[in-house]
Amino acid sequence: MSARDRAVAFVRRVGGPFGSVMRVRTEEPVVVATFDDGPSFRTAGVLQALADAGATATFFVLLTRTRRDPGLLDDILGAGHEVALHGPDHRRLTTVPPETLSGRMRDSRAELEDLTGRHIRWFRPPYGAQSLRSWRAVKAAGMEPVLWGPTLADWRDAPHDERMRLALAADRGAIILGHDGHADAVDGVDDGPAPRLDHGVLLAQVTAGYAARGLRFTSLGEAAANGRLVREARFRS
Repeated sequence: MSARDRAVAFVRRVGGPFGSVMRVRTEEPVVVATFDDGPSFRTAGVLQALADAGATATFFVLLTRTRRDPGLLDDILGAGHEVALHGPDHRRLTTVPPETLSGRMRDSRAELEDLTGRHIRWFRPPYGAQSLRSWRAVKAAGMEPVLWGPTLADWRDAPHDERMRLALAADRGAIILGHDGHADAVDGVDDGPAPRLDHGVLLAQVTAGYAARGLRFTSLGEAAANGRLVREARFRS
């Protein structure tokens, strides 16, 4: 049996469509704002920019970060945003021992639900790295894998003009990748030095750019409630 045949058999057994969420098909004038790798000291600036724009977002958080400062998680929820899981740490799922994947996903979701008191629907694999096995573990844990389209390029050094060009490349229903943290040794990885960047200022400029086009930022949950999720089968290490 091929890998795809095994995936189809798994989907039939557990229910639900195959693939990872890539965008939302919607008639609403929205793009989906998502932020990874937090919460951190950068989160406050991101929250302020979203509040100034009257926007909502989905924050894919790391448990290594929420354990250190649960108050920041409260700030995200208190501002009306959606919380999703990015992982217990920032290691690539494709490097995690396969026999531990299912327990890792179930336990992480349970911990985040205990912290937030909310149902956790979405999961984004660190670096977008996922195998068929890890995708199945996420689905078996009751979550939807989510990837992205355009990015703010805010995890690396880049000219401001390049960041704005990439950030404003989205159309209606696209899922935009941003960050309110920077993974490091605390999260089990070494992503090098964080870029010199005020994430809040960048986000304020991006939301203004979309507003000029008649588009606003919203969370994935809100967009999905008024549209249809579009999935693609994407696997990479």
